[in-house]
Amino acid sequence: MRVLAIDTATDAATVAVVEDNIVVGEYVINHKKTHSQKIMVMIDRVLTDLELKVSDIDVFAVATGPGSFTGLRIGVATIKALAHSHNKPTVGVNTLYALAYNICDSNKVIVPIMDARRGQVFNAAYKWNNGVLETVVEPNACDIHECIERVSGYDTIFTGDGVNVHCDLLKTEVAPVHLRMSKASAVCVCAYQMAKCGCLSDYNSLVPEYLRLSQAEQELLRKRG
Repeated sequence: MRVLAIDTATDAATVAVVEDNIVVGEYVINHKKTHSQKIMVMIDRVLTDLELKVSDIDVFAVATGPGSFTGLRIGVATIKALAHSHNKPTVGVNTLYALAYNICDSNKVIVPIMDARRGQVFNAAYKWNNGVLETVVEPNACDIHECIERVSGYDTIFTGDGVNVHCDLLKTEVAPVHLRMSKASAVCVCAYQMAKCGCLSDYNSLVPEYLRLSQAEQELLRKRG
């Protein structure tokens, strides 16, 4: 089984292909151009380098959020289009869960945090248990101080781009810089395992997980009282 996954939830754009539970290709770009400019180019490039066609992919996967509203819409729309055009199933993977999947050799509670601006973070907490990544704190959006307080009773390791923004507040272990970035390979491996268990969906049911209203919607609600 071949799975192609993309993650456009953060500033980084990333594409990967897993074949029979082996990562056979991955591209990560974290530089300037918007996701709408580069994600299809990256998909074409990784497939070309792997001597594959889009029709050779069995399952299409995407990080569904939380994350950048525009980035999530681009990622979900791209995967929906590819799956629809070739009548293939899809898998949506939570961005925070995929981030935690990068930390595979720790007994600590893994706390992925993503910068949500204005002192807030998208966050969750997970722990490995006999090879299964279990949820300790459900994905949510809150103030960074509230997030830290919520997991203060655990032996933790923080990861995600929120670490770069709030490192001065984090008093426990943080992941090395190369493991804080969203990676399509993590999304791909998660999706592969989900697909093996039959957790597949039609492209029509694939939707972003925003976790909160956009800034524009929040401002509108405030103006309306």
